[in-house]
Amino acid sequence: MTVKYTEDHEWIQLEDHEAAVIGITLHAQDALGDVVFVELPEVGRSFAKGEVAGVVESVKAAADIYMPVAGEVTEVNEDLRADPALANRDPMGNGWFFKILIKDMAEFDQLMDGPDYAKFSKKG
Repeated sequence: MTVKYTEDHEWIQLEDHEAAVIGITLHAQDALGDVVFVELPEVGRSFAKGEVAGVVESVKAAADIYMPVAGEVTEVNEDLRADPALANRDPMGNGWFFKILIKDMAEFDQLMDGPDYAKFSKKG
């Protein structure tokens, strides 16, 4: 499974041809601290790349979740809504935020891969 990363510390994992899962990175959840609330997008809603699709709130701060690529939301993680701390315990797994159908695969291809994201996140 191909995983890419954004400069806003979201990850997006390709599930098949155009379906993908989106969440926040380990770096993001470390910076936020204990996550206490998530606001997830509506299923069926379409977003442009870079548009705010959700919010994550922690004991330290609130942060917007930006859409890494243009797409339509196909599913949200109800387990995360019920237990926001999943974003801390398993940010790259069960703590995913939502699934989308990607509108333009070229946008996905332009995102950072793992080694590039590791270098980027060490700079900040």
